[in-house]
Amino acid sequence: MFLEKDRNNSERTGWIEVVCGSMFSGKTEELIRRLNRARIAKQKVEIFKPEIDTRYDETDVVSHDDKTVSSIPVQNASQILFYAEDFEVVGIDEAQFFGDELVSVCNELANDGKRVVVAGLDMDYLGNPFGPIPKLMAVAEYVTKVHAICIRCGNLANYSHRTVKDDKLVVLGETDAYEPLCRYCFNKARREIEDKKD
Repeated sequence: MFLEKDRNNSERTGWIEVVCGSMFSGKTEELIRRLNRARIAKQKVEIFKPEIDTRYDETDVVSHDDKTVSSIPVQNASQILFYAEDFEVVGIDEAQFFGDELVSVCNELANDGKRVVVAGLDMDYLGNPFGPIPKLMAVAEYVTKVHAICIRCGNLANYSHRTVKDDKLVVLGETDAYEPLCRYCFNKARREIEDKKD
């Protein structure tokens, strides 16, 4: 799905789009695709990411298939309001790492007539709703849930299973620390972890 703003519309109307799913599902790739289309449409575009996400690059947003776009790393969601003033389209990657403040920031941007495209994990490594994403899904006009492929059975995957021992909520990693799993394989993997604890 793509939604380029009608430049002939005299009223400034904004909206929120959420692209969510598990790790390795193409969220960032889809975010970059939508922002590139907005640039082709001659719109002013900027993308933001949380400062803590330095897995691929300090400043660039990079997808798993090596698509890259320059971004502005920010410490918190409220900084986005400061930088986004002159842009028509605002992209936000790895949104799960921001607090609930991101919801009001996205609403303020949309209310100001901006198209806001947010990408992030909808569930944490335990399969629980993650950060501000569930609330953003509730207030967004458009929600796209993308899926990875289960690394164990080949079915559609919507869980990000952590393969390293660490109980912290946020552990940055890639294939070295996570694998995409379907519901069945995820539940089986979680049971195996719990059985080892007993």
